Order: sequence, then structure tokens, then C-alpha cells
Amino acid sequence: VMWEPMGDGKKIISLADNNILLWDLQESSAKAVLSSSTALEGKGQLKFTSGRWSPHHNCTQIATANDTTVRGWDTRSMRQIYCIENAHGQLVRDLDFNPNKQYYLASCGDDCKVKFWDTRNVTEPVKTLEEHSHWVWNVRYNHSHDQLILTGSSDSRVILSNMVSISSEPFGHMVDDDELSDQEDQHQEEKIKEPLQDSVIATYEEHEDSVYAVEWSSADPWLFASLSYDGRLVINRVPRALKYHILL
Repeated sequence: VMWEPMGDGKKIISLADNNILLWDLQESSAKAVLSSSTALEGKGQLKFTSGRWSPHHNCTQIATANDTTVRGWDTRSMRQIYCIENAHGQLVRDLDFNPNKQYYLASCGDDCKVKFWDTRNVTEPVKTLEEHSHWVWNVRYNHSHDQLILTGSSDSRVILSNMVSISSEPFGHMVDDDELSDQEDQHQEEKIKEPLQDSVIATYEEHEDSVYAVEWSSADPWLFASLSYDGRLVINRVPRALKYHILL
């Protein structure tokens, strides 16, 4: 079940087997009315594994995963708008939209990879992360700083990555010209010429079993939690040095 990410929160989408159902909450909020629906058609037992509602495009788009395929849908017409066949070599587990770049979508799956897509051209991923050694169950963009990516896997690890080259600030934090001296200005121009490097910031190994869920705090952009099969919930912070590097 997915709540509309923006707006008045009166719309809900549910994925059931091979069906997408769009519900409208009535004023009383005690009853939901089915406003539209569509179904995946094809051979075999088609079933959605996950979905994500885009916060962009006036909340008229969702992305779904079934088997190895990722699809985009327009909620107004319930028609397919893009399709990434064989997005992953095995089952796609999770999806997440970049909160600041409207066409960027992350996916992860049982091929141990995390992929980043530009939904305007889905022939190839923009970037691929191959740091995990088993199924990747979750991928999450940071709500405030979209270069920070969190992933959780059956390899019992949580990885925090800095995907700055495909973030909304690929050249770092921009400084106003008025604030720079001539020497600083020249140095800043040299820095601006190339995007900052992507890297793994930290690998967290506090879990002893498969990590099934990772989530950023909605109140503190530097705080995140992870949950594993052994029932352990771990809360961590983004390393302080990186936090100040992003902010200053």
C-alpha cells in the first residue's frame, strides 16, 4: 500500500498480485472508493514485488517491480509510460525515487546490484553499485541530501554510499561569487570542472543476519535505522566528517 507522497493524502495505491488499484478516501476517511485500476497482462503468474509513488509530476506517476522488470505508470490513465525489461539479472526487490531529481529512480535486487535509472532513457542504467555480496532488499535516498544512498542486504550489511555524481549537487555545494576572493574564485572554478567522486562512505556490520529494511528518519536527515531477520533494530548516524563536508 502506498500513500500519495504530496497533496492532501486522500489517495492510496495498492498492489495486489498483478493488479494496481487507485483508491480515493472519502471525507469521513472511514471508507475508500476504488477510482481506477489496471492489471499486468502476460504469460505466467505475474505478481508485483514492490512499488513506489513518485513525489514529482504532481504525483501522477508510480513505478512498480515484477520479477526482473521495472515499469512506470501514469495514475491518471493507468497506462504504462516506460518499461525496463531485465532491469536486474534476478528479482527486483525495491525501488526509490530521487526526492530532488524528478527522472531519477533507484532499483535493487537479487543480483546483488543497485542501479540508478533516468526514466527518460531506460536502455542503460546511469550508474550501478556492486558492493553487496547477496540479495539487496532495500534502497533509500536521503530525503534532504540525495547523494546519500542507504542499502540493506542479505549479506547482513548496511552500506551508506555517496552517489554525488548523479545527485542534484554533482559539483558540490555552490558558493556565491560575492563570497569569493580572486584566488578562491580560480580555485572554485577548477573544482567545478569535474563532478565529485562517488564512494562508499561506510559499511555497517552490527547485524548477524539478513537486513530486510533500512529507512531514513523523517525528522533528522543524518539518522537512519536498519532491521534484520534476527529481530535487531540498529540506529546509526551519518559520519560527522561527511555531514560537515556536505553542509560547509
